[in-house]
Amino acid sequence: MSDEQAVVCEGLRYSFGDTVAVDSLDLSVVSGEVFGLLGPNGAGKTTAIRCVTTLLPVPPGTVRVFGRDAATERMAVRRLLGYVPQQLSADSGLTARENVALFARVFDVPRRERRERVAQALDAVGLTDAADRMAGTYSGGMVRRLELAQALVSAPRLLILDEPTIGLDPIARTGVWEHIMAVRAATGMTVLVTTHYMDEADQYCDRVALMHQGRVRALGTPESLRADLRARRADGSAPTLEDVFREVAGSGLVEDGGEFRDVRRTRSTATRVG
Repeated sequence: MSDEQAVVCEGLRYSFGDTVAVDSLDLSVVSGEVFGLLGPNGAGKTTAIRCVTTLLPVPPGTVRVFGRDAATERMAVRRLLGYVPQQLSADSGLTARENVALFARVFDVPRRERRERVAQALDAVGLTDAADRMAGTYSGGMVRRLELAQALVSAPRLLILDEPTIGLDPIARTGVWEHIMAVRAATGMTVLVTTHYMDEADQYCDRVALMHQGRVRALGTPESLRADLRARRADGSAPTLEDVFREVAGSGLVEDGGEFRDVRRTRSTATRVG
């Protein structure tokens, strides 16, 4: 990792009517790190992510991506990032190759490079052998890897993942993360991720921020946050990151499973301010 700042939020505030979703958020993500944004439903995670991706308007100077202002340089910011949202973005009526090729066109990948870039993205997520199958025949884990390939085809400097393993079984979750980390190791890209799975955050994130009611309540490495809570415990017992999460937010965690048709239903249910 370098000292360059990939994402900087300064005093970021966003409201939906009278509901404040993000409240004076100050946050920085270092270039090359895997940064986890954690919190219960309604904490403001997804709203903050959408501000960074320019999907929601922000005042000038409140959000910067590699030095680009998300308010005044929206297209420049978009060219720097790949985004995997909670909502299903793969088209079940297209093959995996066609899905990724579509994203290559959307992201203005030069025509002469598209075929190779599509093949590279599919290979990076382990879908080469299934590239010409309809996405509608894919399992939930394969769908999520396909969506990852769609985000990677533009060779982004910043990969933003909004609950990338929601609705997947533990084996599929591990597979998705293995591909994310392999691409990160090969390219040095920065990863900003939201997740409810504390085991994922503990294992894969260099640093995490725990949000509650629109503000960051705890920030640091998973190890440092666990150590801080252990020091405050009377019995000195070793806490998990989930224990830290519960202390900050008081929220339970739920895990689900599913395949392609279930992913659509799960993410539709999961769409929320948070």
